[in-house]
Amino acid sequence: MAKKTIKVTQIGSAAGRPEIQRKTLIGLGLNKMYKTVELEDTPSIRGMIKKVSHLLKVEE
Repeated sequence: MAKKTIKVTQIGSAAGRPEIQRKTLIGLGLNKMYKTVELEDTPSIRGMIKKVSHLLKVEE
């Protein structure tokens, strides 16, 4: 069975954001504007996305 994945694109800058938000973006594999990564859909990833949702675009 294939694992569910989600596409996450960074649409907001990390400049001037709190350190925890910058580290969360790095944890998701995002470090540049408009970079897209495909991640496994797990509760921990969903929690990280929720913390910085204002900086991301998420596609199921």
